[in-house]
Amino acid sequence: MEKPNVIIIMTDDQGYGDLGCMGSDYIKTPNIDSLAEGGVRFTSMYSASPVCSPSRAALLTGRYPGNAGVRAILAGHRRASGLTPAVPTIASALKELGYKTGISGKWHLGLKDECRPNQNGFDEFSGFLAGCLDYYSHIFYYGMADGGSNPTHDLWENENEVYANGEYLTELITKKGVRFINRHKDEPFFLYLAYNAPHYPMHAPEKYIERYKDLPWDRRIMAAMISAVDDGIGEIISELKKNGIFDNTIIYFQSDNGPSRESRNWLDGTEDPYYGGTSGIFTGHKFSLFEGGIRIPAIFYWGDKIKKSVCENAHISTDIFPTLIEACGGDPAKFELDGISILSELKGEEEQLHEYIFWEMEDQTAVRYGRYKLVINGRLVENEEKRADVFLSDLINDPGEKFDLSEKMPQLAEKLKSAALNWRAGIEKNWEEKFAANYKLA
Repeated sequence: MEKPNVIIIMTDDQGYGDLGCMGSDYIKTPNIDSLAEGGVRFTSMYSASPVCSPSRAALLTGRYPGNAGVRAILAGHRRASGLTPAVPTIASALKELGYKTGISGKWHLGLKDECRPNQNGFDEFSGFLAGCLDYYSHIFYYGMADGGSNPTHDLWENENEVYANGEYLTELITKKGVRFINRHKDEPFFLYLAYNAPHYPMHAPEKYIERYKDLPWDRRIMAAMISAVDDGIGEIISELKKNGIFDNTIIYFQSDNGPSRESRNWLDGTEDPYYGGTSGIFTGHKFSLFEGGIRIPAIFYWGDKIKKSVCENAHISTDIFPTLIEACGGDPAKFELDGISILSELKGEEEQLHEYIFWEMEDQTAVRYGRYKLVINGRLVENEEKRADVFLSDLINDPGEKFDLSEKMPQLAEKLKSAALNWRAGIEKNWEEKFAANYKLA
């Protein structure tokens, strides 16, 4: 069997409701929508974390963030440890299967030498290492107030710093991705296309803003940033079709976590949620273990190799690693994974379901069990007081997590609380034994 090419596309802080195919009535995303129409659109796909670095580590390794060695830890100011070669990535696993591997865009999994993309399975790296950049100068300005770095230029080709002053970063990421495809069109390749849009700063060229003349000015910027991504994905699709490889290319799309309510999203000092996108009917935003922080837009496309459908089963981004390895002819059992392959489900055959799905974020812990979800010490946004010690929801009847059932269903609440805390204890133990010494690798 001819090996399929693989492209993972990740957006940054894009809310569940910020795509046309996910119900947006004002953001136009025809290219992403076309992938959804021709593939599998997930309605209950979860990020493994409500913040950037752990979420990305989980997707690339198939492990819960703590088991990948990358956790968001509050210690004076928030930071995450870096990814190291001790944990295989999709890139390193596909290299063993004969793939050329590349990343265009945001890394955010460590600055130290051993944490960088070229040391973690990627043959080619074009992009930046920090969490966000000015979209035109490619300078990292953020974090100075809480002990972060001074303004730093952060644009790289492998280990070499490069300059593209004035080029809009979203378009630059696309351009580098298209060139990677063109270079490797005659051999199996894996491209990780990691956009930083629509993460702050709120920057967009006028040509995208002009598409949304009828929107309030604050919504126009967010919509324009997502349109720039969608146009880029259209260019990727066109390049694949031009080279006759579109139908044998797996394309997986997801956001890294829910929409941001960080103050840097607010262009006029007000707390307008549209600056950070919308989580649709769900409660919570980035940093929260309620649905709005972790339920994400996600699409899997592979031509006629899978069954076109809308998948309502609960899955988590750790499932993508084993699914891709199996699709590419490898053996997921060779790897230490928390995810499960859902390839048979994507083909319309046997469903592959988790009994439990877990999350942690600082002092928050959560678990999904069938239709039920329990959150411990849950917060709706960053730095907010906790909503409740324990909050139990029936996500079928109450997807917005409006009503706490813990007093009405105490036995189930206690069962899920025990399962979540036992899982977290295992994460903590594994972290201390294997990864805690790498905490400053960031």
